[in-house]
Amino acid sequence: MTARSLLRLWPLAMLPAAFALGSCEAPGGVSPIFPAPVSPNGQGIYNTYIGISIPAIIIFIGVELALLWVVIRYRRSKQPAGYIPPQIHGNTRLEWAWTAAPLIVVLAIAGYSFAELQKDFQPVTTYDFEIAVSGHQFGWSYTYPEGFTVHQEGTLAGDVTPFVVPVNKLIRLRLQGTDVIHSWWVPAISGKTDAVPGYDNFTWLKIDTVGTWRGECAELCGAGHSTMQIIVQSMSQYDYERWVRQQLATQNASPKPS
Repeated sequence: MTARSLLRLWPLAMLPAAFALGSCEAPGGVSPIFPAPVSPNGQGIYNTYIGISIPAIIIFIGVELALLWVVIRYRRSKQPAGYIPPQIHGNTRLEWAWTAAPLIVVLAIAGYSFAELQKDFQPVTTYDFEIAVSGHQFGWSYTYPEGFTVHQEGTLAGDVTPFVVPVNKLIRLRLQGTDVIHSWWVPAISGKTDAVPGYDNFTWLKIDTVGTWRGECAELCGAGHSTMQIIVQSMSQYDYERWVRQQLATQNASPKPS
């Protein structure tokens, strides 16, 4: 097989590569494939992702099939010697059509996305309780209304300490940055929300099932950015209350005499 033949086959290598990448996870454990949502705002973003991706894939496949048909149907080897294709100089209706169609598609995507994101990122005023989330180089801190704080220091050596919440509770997250801008992102739960120094930003979650979900900082924030894992663990109300009591007992434990 000649080098030219090998070069022609390189697109075929993209298919197994795509499958291989789809089965991998990033160092922090986040899958490149959109995970199943477990919070209403995560569900809304997932629906938007699907609603945009499916038409985009259909349009892409249609364009590529049309291009492939033209390449095969009118390839030079099938034309007589000295063949010159018909020279068409302008078609007003066609030019209007291929200008208007992409414009309509782009405006539809923009309107759909804007409406959904407005709904998913509206500050909630009625919630069960609030947790303050502070981003720093390189980790997260979660301060609970009971007065204790869980520290989630960044690492790639293993899993970080989980951020624990109860199921079926609407929890408002108040995000803050202490040094540079960070971005709190757990794909199955909510969209990316920036933690900005000197400014309070808000998001929320209401997880409907017990489990563990992964995320990461989505804003390049320094040399240790890749270590800023996020692990969210949801528990039943009973288990959550027991966990809270354990955290309070640890915080209030008296130091042992030396």
